[in-house]
Amino acid sequence: MRRTRHVGRIGGAVTAALLTALGVAAQPATAAPARPAGPVAAPAAGQTCTAADLGKRHPVVKSAEVSPAITHFKGWYVTQGSTGTQTISTNVQETISVSVGVNGSVQGSFAVEALGTVGASLGLNVQVNYTTTSSTNKSITWDFYQPGYYGLYEGTKKVTGTYGSLNCNRTQQADGSWALKWTEGPDTGSYTTFTTLEEGAVRCEDKVPANSIMRKAQDLLDCGSPAAAAKHPAGPVPSAKAGQSKHGADNAATAAKAVQSVKATQATRAAKPVKPAPSAALNCQPGAYKIDVPGKPLNWSAPLLANDGIRLRESNWTSAHLDNWRLCNVTERNGVIEASLWNWGNGGCATIPADIANQEQAYLTTATCGEDDLQRFYIYRDVPGSTKIGLQNKYTGSMLGHDRYADGELIRQYSSGRQDGTGTYTLTAV
Repeated sequence: MRRTRHVGRIGGAVTAALLTALGVAAQPATAAPARPAGPVAAPAAGQTCTAADLGKRHPVVKSAEVSPAITHFKGWYVTQGSTGTQTISTNVQETISVSVGVNGSVQGSFAVEALGTVGASLGLNVQVNYTTTSSTNKSITWDFYQPGYYGLYEGTKKVTGTYGSLNCNRTQQADGSWALKWTEGPDTGSYTTFTTLEEGAVRCEDKVPANSIMRKAQDLLDCGSPAAAAKHPAGPVPSAKAGQSKHGADNAATAAKAVQSVKATQATRAAKPVKPAPSAALNCQPGAYKIDVPGKPLNWSAPLLANDGIRLRESNWTSAHLDNWRLCNVTERNGVIEASLWNWGNGGCATIPADIANQEQAYLTTATCGEDDLQRFYIYRDVPGSTKIGLQNKYTGSMLGHDRYADGELIRQYSSGRQDGTGTYTLTAV
């Protein structure tokens, strides 16, 4: 049974809306506890921002669902005379991996901030760094005081949901004037995390809280009614145990296959570049632009060499138009421009390389133009009259910026943008 909570736009001091506890750990597991997630200082939608914020991004939690999950389980008969301390090997039921967005992991400060916001909004201590529950069988040591039919388990609360992002962008006000405000951008995604692991043992006849981890484990015993559950005989383990063991082994095999499948998919995405589609016919605007650092002479220039990236260069450092860009296949939604960036000098489109797209600080380069979200960018603009902008990759959701102001410095992606304001550029017509 699941409990779903929809969370509105969250910013500033995050509102702590506590959910009803889903069960109390009978005996704590030896696994490291989840990292506490305190309030996250973040802007709220509608608050004012400045041009220095154009290249920044903050998470906004759109929904959160909390459900008990059993990661390991074993049905176990304790006979008269065999009570006391026993160590039982439990089988894998489910493997939970922490992830945010398309990368299947937790990369960069945006993901950590998003999970911290989730934990604070729910009043739960959730994992905010990449980790996974165990994908192998594990032993649980337990003190049995009475004979009976028990379910030995390790479990947690699985937390899933969706998020959006707040970006700084120009907004027209009721009087027709313009202002920079934090608005919910087009970028969205999903997340998965979990709370502290707990171990326990439960019998069919035990009364346990609904929606709890213990109740989830009790359901796996397939007890039926409490009256029927009380009729399980104590004594030597009957042949049904063999069926239970096979069931657990089958579940473990299924879980292991699922984990391997997820890992293989992630490895393929991370290691195998996506082949670009045949060069699409671009509908480009007639003007060309430089993408400058505001008030300084360095601007984006396409790479001269293969396997190199877009770098900051001095204006007119080459006569090959490598520092000239056109906006192509332009669309606009809620004041946010989406476009491909076509380079006049080499005829390629700006892109994040597919084999490193899941990495924080992956560099920006050019490639043959195609229908690929890695080549699409959201452009956030200052108020009319200013040419300052921030850029965000559509596929990864990361903002574009640079580590330091220096000739030859690579343009890279940062999940939350550059908090020192160096992710703000100027779109200068040439």
